[in-house]
Parts: sequence; C-alpha cells; structure tokens
Amino acid sequence: MGEDAFGKQLEDCASADGVLAHYMKDKETPTGTCAVLVNGGERSLVANLAAANNFKPSHLETDLAKEIYTSADFYYIAGFFLTVSVESLKIIADHAVEKNKTFCLNFSAPFIVDFFGEQLATAMPYTDFVFANESEAEAYAKKNGLGGESCDLKQVALEVAKMPKTNASKPRTVVFTQGSESTIVACDGVVKEYAVDPLPKEDLVDTNGAGDAFVGGFLSVLVGGGSVEAAVQAGHYAARVIIQQSGCTFPEKCDYKF
Repeated sequence: MGEDAFGKQLEDCASADGVLAHYMKDKETPTGTCAVLVNGGERSLVANLAAANNFKPSHLETDLAKEIYTSADFYYIAGFFLTVSVESLKIIADHAVEKNKTFCLNFSAPFIVDFFGEQLATAMPYTDFVFANESEAEAYAKKNGLGGESCDLKQVALEVAKMPKTNASKPRTVVFTQGSESTIVACDGVVKEYAVDPLPKEDLVDTNGAGDAFVGGFLSVLVGGGSVEAAVQAGHYAARVIIQQSGCTFPEKCDYKF
C-alpha cells in the first residue's frame, strides 16, 4: 500500500474488524484503487494496482512478517498475486510444505490462467486446496487440455486434483463454484456436487465479492476443524449473504453455526 489516505483507510478498516495486517508500505507509489460498476446485480471492475504491483520478498524477511507467517497453519493466496511476486509466494509455499501446513490458491480470474500460466504452473504443485469459479475452471481446462471436448467440469476437477503435488502426504482438494449452480468438489479420485439454495432474483443486489465470501466461509470452517462438506455449506451461506448487500459488506452479527 501507499502512505496515503486510502492506505490509512484500508489499514484502519482491517484493524477495526480485528484483522492483524502487516502491509508493505511504498513511500513513492499510491495505494491501489478499483472502480466498480454494478448493473442489475452483476458487476464489472477496473483496477489501478499502483503500490500493489511493488510487493517485494524482502517484506517477508522482517521480524514481524516471519512471526506472523511461521505461526500460521493455513495460507490462502489469490491468483492476482501471481502477477506481482512469485518469489514471495514460494517463500510461503515452501514453508507450508516443510512444516506440513495447508496452502490454498484461488485462480481469481480467467486472465490469470490465460496470461500468467507459467506463474500459475509454478504455484500449483504446492496447493492443498484450489478454488475457482466456472469461468476460471473452463479457462484452465482449455489452457491445459483437460476435461475432454465437452469440458466437463467434474472431470476437470478430478484431473486438477491428481496433478503432481510437492507435499504428497495429503491429497489435493479442488473446489469449483458455479454461481447459483452446484459447487463441485474433487479429492482423492472422488467428485461430489453440493447444491446451492436458490435466491429470488429480486433479492440479488450486488455479486461483487461473492467468490471471496465463499472462500472466507469455507476456510473459516476448515481452520476450525470442520469437514469439507460443512465448509462448502458455510461458503454458500457467506456468498448468499454478501450478494444481498451493496458492496463487500456483511451484517454486524453472523448467526451462522456449523
């Protein structure tokens, strides 16, 4: 982030929500911004990455950064980070493998698959959990010749799950969301589908953040020791809540139990 008003706002918001955030601060570059257009509940984004493009591995060498990441047991990295510093990703991923911790990656967008395939290929062997929506999964299948001519996403998920893995002591779990359609989960040669409760169209306000909310709900249960099935249900709940809000916001209280 930059040392500017947007950076301070981001830091203050994270702190207010109880998030310990140790940002790398760039004195020369402003904090990134993103314009969001919402039309009929669907959204389009135009991002100015700015300081986010300047993340350096040296930030992970600070005492506080080391204390934070070595004390964690789960790691989640969005595919967008692959455009900036694969070296930094590898530092965390290598630590996860060495200590038998859980490393998760989200494809994040079809353009990551299409234009940063080499970087994605570097990250994939480290992954214990892979997340993608249907568009990202289809782009990955096309790029890597998976799923046959019909691009069956259940088959794609199975094929991604069995790809080479650095930490072979535990199988990879692949999770493909499909909006209002069922979520696909593949692991250890088995693929399952989990239905999404339909939401009346008039209740749909803004799809911005739905995928991130799903992963947040999913990981909250996984970190708490819950099953993958329970994690999917929590992900569905979180996504369902956020698409009924304007912007990436949640009600103050969460009444979800697992």
